[in-house]
Amino acid sequence: MNQTRDLETLVGTWLTLPDVAERLDVIVTRVHKMIKDKQLLDIRLGDDRIRYVPAEFLTESGLLKPLRGTIIVLEDAGFDEEEIVRWLFTEDESLPGRPIDALRAGRKTEIRRRAQALGW
Repeated sequence: MNQTRDLETLVGTWLTLPDVAERLDVIVTRVHKMIKDKQLLDIRLGDDRIRYVPAEFLTESGLLKPLRGTIIVLEDAGFDEEEIVRWLFTEDESLPGRPIDALRAGRKTEIRRRAQALGW
C-alpha cells in the first residue's frame, strides 16, 4: 500500500473516471473503453480502491495522443499499469525532466525509443 501512496504523490493530480468523462464531454462508459483500448490507464487508489487517471493524461483538447503507443511499448517491455505510470512521472536527468512532460511537449519518438530500450 505504501508504494501506491508514493505513486499518488509522484503523479500529484488525479481524476476520477466521471471527472475524465466530464472533461472529455463523453459518457463514463466511453472512458472505460478508452482504458480498455489503452488510450488511458487507471490506478485504484485509497482505501476504497477508486479508479483514478493521472490528470496529465489529458490535454486542453482531449486525450494526450502519443500516450496510447507509449503505453503499448511499455507493456511490451513487461511493465504493468503502476510501473508505467511510475516510469512516466519519474524525473529522468538524461531527458531532462519526466517522460510525461516530454510526451506533452511532442517528443514521443524519443520517449518511445527509451521505453523500447527498457525491454532489452
